[in-house]
Amino acid sequence: MMNKRLFTLVTALFFFVTTQAQSFETAAEAVGNMGVGWNLGNTLDANNGQPCPDIVRSETMWGQPVTKPELMDMMRQAGFGAIRVPVTWYPHMDNDGNVDPAWMKRVHEVVDYVINAGLYCLLNVHHDTGDGSQWLHASMADYNRNRTRYELLWRQIAEEFRDYGQQLLFESYNEMLDKYNSWCFASFAAPGSYVAADATDAYNAINSYAQSFVTTVRSTGGNNAHRNLVVNTYGACSGSGTWNSHLKDPLKQMKLPNDSEQGHIAFQVHCYVSVNNLANAKNEVNDMFSALKTHLAAKGAPVIIGEWGTANNNEDDYNVRRQNVLDFADYFVKKAVQYGFGTFWWMGISDGSSRSLPAFTQPDLARTILKAYHGDGYTPQLLTNDDYDITYTVNYNGQWQELNLCGHSISLNDYSAVRVELGSIPTNGYLSVKVYGESDGKEQYVSFPQAATATVTFNRNTLGAKSNRITLQYCKSGSYSINVLRAFLIRTDGTEEPATISPFWGCTVDTKATRKPTAVSPVFHTAPASSAVYTLTGRRATTTKKGQIYIKNGKKVLK
Repeated sequence: MMNKRLFTLVTALFFFVTTQAQSFETAAEAVGNMGVGWNLGNTLDANNGQPCPDIVRSETMWGQPVTKPELMDMMRQAGFGAIRVPVTWYPHMDNDGNVDPAWMKRVHEVVDYVINAGLYCLLNVHHDTGDGSQWLHASMADYNRNRTRYELLWRQIAEEFRDYGQQLLFESYNEMLDKYNSWCFASFAAPGSYVAADATDAYNAINSYAQSFVTTVRSTGGNNAHRNLVVNTYGACSGSGTWNSHLKDPLKQMKLPNDSEQGHIAFQVHCYVSVNNLANAKNEVNDMFSALKTHLAAKGAPVIIGEWGTANNNEDDYNVRRQNVLDFADYFVKKAVQYGFGTFWWMGISDGSSRSLPAFTQPDLARTILKAYHGDGYTPQLLTNDDYDITYTVNYNGQWQELNLCGHSISLNDYSAVRVELGSIPTNGYLSVKVYGESDGKEQYVSFPQAATATVTFNRNTLGAKSNRITLQYCKSGSYSINVLRAFLIRTDGTEEPATISPFWGCTVDTKATRKPTAVSPVFHTAPASSAVYTLTGRRATTTKKGQIYIKNGKKVLK
């Protein structure tokens, strides 16, 4: 006969498990509660395809600074409710598939920044999939070869975050492509633009990877038994467009994985629309949302647009056809709210060194997205670079290393020059402004004069119709440091706009910023101390009760 003490323990355990299952919101509730989201892009997902034990180098190699908790506080205060954290894992895995503990620790820190700011966090496996050089592909041969390694990766991630509450969601994989690296739908890049057997194989593989992901995470127990999980369609394709009869196949062929927890899976797609013609863009959005409802949501799971933006590179569109971008963003978010879909803008609204301040680099776009979600009466207070006195200390550690002054394409019909202001006069012959033209080999080099300010007029005969990048290049060997105060792009009408300063190749940037007295003053959340205690649903507990179980430093504790 079971003694009284053992019976009490078993009863308490049963009550605890049952309560946990009931306390986790469903995937549909999570999508509704997370509000409008943003991607922390080109950061933990950055890579060069090679092993990279240097954690800081890995995080910053695509021009973004080391992430700080203040960035997440700013996003939360502005009105965003969720952050997608793309992570590329394979440069930090050994031959057996074990993740470098230092990398896992850094990922854990960034997830904590998001959760501690009161935001939902969507954590994924990102550029482990992609255009052919990565290790995860949509084919059954690939699935059979890599299944064990893939499941081991997700087991490690799931165990690391087992006790986190409902604010943390896991995303299976990013944009997984077939053996042809086909976008839009499986086998599109094959000879003849479609091979039925290969397409079927790719869709079977996507569904197999999705099922492995769900089964593996659930098997790790704890809160992972109830956690909301996100699975992506083939290529994260959204079914957007009507120019081919197979465009909706990724939606039609996607299956809802078998799950021991009903109602805790969401589907995800990505969407980038051309805004050259705004009416066409809106029609494409209408068609896509209708297809998502018919072919995905109808399967019994909510839909998240985990990445969205404009097709011609968000920054290029923003600089060239800004009003179209703003109108498109307003329309897209309002349409998503109407359908009950989640949205995560891809990256650009806070970019480069501005993330360290923190500040918005595209505040009008951020405001448009937020107002479209919260309502026209919503008036977010958004910090910008103009709210700070900033000094960028650029550290060059070898010859030909470069600092981005403008890391995106600009039309030379719209821009005539770039101006750079330094904190001191550079050593003679050490620096030059390098302008990348419209194609390889078209480059303009101008040695920095013996002055603290240089203005370089673009030579269209040398560059062509556009510039793809502008940098401040170090021309000598050894190490050198210089303070950069600001850089401006000068438009053909004489007006100026701030350029975004960020590392491009080899150099590092330390940012020192002081908030101006006239700056807007959002109330930032204070990062919780190590003594912070959370409930089992991920909310910070201001008071605790004896006999209750809480989370402290990522572990369960009994008060």
